Amino acid sequence: MVLNHLLGLYTHPREEWETIGQNHEALRSSLSHILLIALIPSVCGFIASTQIGWNIGAGDPIKLTSQSASMISVAMYIGMVAGVFALAYLVHWMAKTFGAQPTKTQAIELAAYTSTPLFMVGLSALFPQLWFMMLVGLAGVAYSVYLLYSGVPIIMKIPEERGFIYASSVVTCGLVLLVSLMAGSVILWSLGLGPVFTH
Repeated sequence: MVLNHLLGLYTHPREEWETIGQNHEALRSSLSHILLIALIPSVCGFIASTQIGWNIGAGDPIKLTSQSASMISVAMYIGMVAGVFALAYLVHWMAKTFGAQPTKTQAIELAAYTSTPLFMVGLSALFPQLWFMMLVGLAGVAYSVYLLYSGVPIIMKIPEERGFIYASSVVTCGLVLLVSLMAGSVILWSLGLGPVFTH
């Protein structure tokens, strides 16, 4: 069932990782989870940009045109889904170095569920204050990292010491992916796909 581990990852993460590790779902379930949960920041960002407006500091809220906001939301959605798959690929690729032999489904599960708090941060866009989004974003990043460190030994079936180094390597790769996505955004903006503000 789609999103069936969501509550457990927030209320009792280690036990939920054990459940995920023992009952691997079909690849379709993990894909559905990623595709559905990635809608949250895209849709909330669109609503905030067109209906509410962003408060950067003093002055009136800043809004985007619907066309501009929809293009940015679609690009954000594609980028986030691609980022999860890229992370899953790196998790699978690095596994042998740490004595793990995960299936591609296990790698996608790990990437999907550890990125979930980051996607849930998108709900904070409905209160588009920069300071608030920064605080919620930091909390989301911290919890995603916690989920990764607690989930790697269980999903990959390796000792915790080796799992810590493995997870640290995944975090490093995740940061590189994040910087790559940001660089891609700058390139798209320079090609004329930047935001168009309402007057």
